[in-house]
Amino acid sequence: MKFFVDTADTEEIRELADTGLLDGVTTNPSLVAKTGRDFFTVIQEICSLIDGPVSAEVAATDFKTMLEEGKKLAGLADNVAVKVPLTMAGLKTCAELSRAGTQVNVTLCFSAAQAILAAKAGAAFVSPFVGRLDDIGQTGMDLIGDIVQIYDNYADLKTEVLVASIRNPTHIVEAALLGADVCTIPPQVLKQLVSHPLTDKGLAAFLADWEKSGQTILG
Repeated sequence: MKFFVDTADTEEIRELADTGLLDGVTTNPSLVAKTGRDFFTVIQEICSLIDGPVSAEVAATDFKTMLEEGKKLAGLADNVAVKVPLTMAGLKTCAELSRAGTQVNVTLCFSAAQAILAAKAGAAFVSPFVGRLDDIGQTGMDLIGDIVQIYDNYADLKTEVLVASIRNPTHIVEAALLGADVCTIPPQVLKQLVSHPLTDKGLAAFLADWEKSGQTILG
């Protein structure tokens, strides 16, 4: 399963990219706005830090403007994946851009029916939001299971299931168990994956025993 980080903070991305764990980045207008920086500068800088897809989202809601914005975003860097909402205009834009060879991430997916439409429109990624479904009393991971099963039924479908709105490490493990292709993860949650109290306890014991031995590895 691929790990994308869900942020527009370039310093955070640079730090995580250095670990070798990142496969891509997702952004949205809210995340970019939080940086206080120029939108295009931020996207181009992120694209220079990561070899994999970098999702950059359109701001328009009508097809004509959305398509123009998508083409402009795609021209920023070879690894831009244009992000469009799961609306009729968004799906039409997805189809046009996909036919032209641009990767498209169809976002704000909340049903399996919507995911089917995204795949038929040629999306490279569909982004179901599990956390927001959990917030309204539904089980977001049930949707991931449904989409994965539907896509697996058709070998010619190339759309990847990109699990979004992740709130905790459990979401990531459950997504992996269900066979999702990608998780896009907030930086703080990605860092939580490495933590376990028994790891800390074991390391402390090893270091204490090593110190008692009086030896050094580097001399």
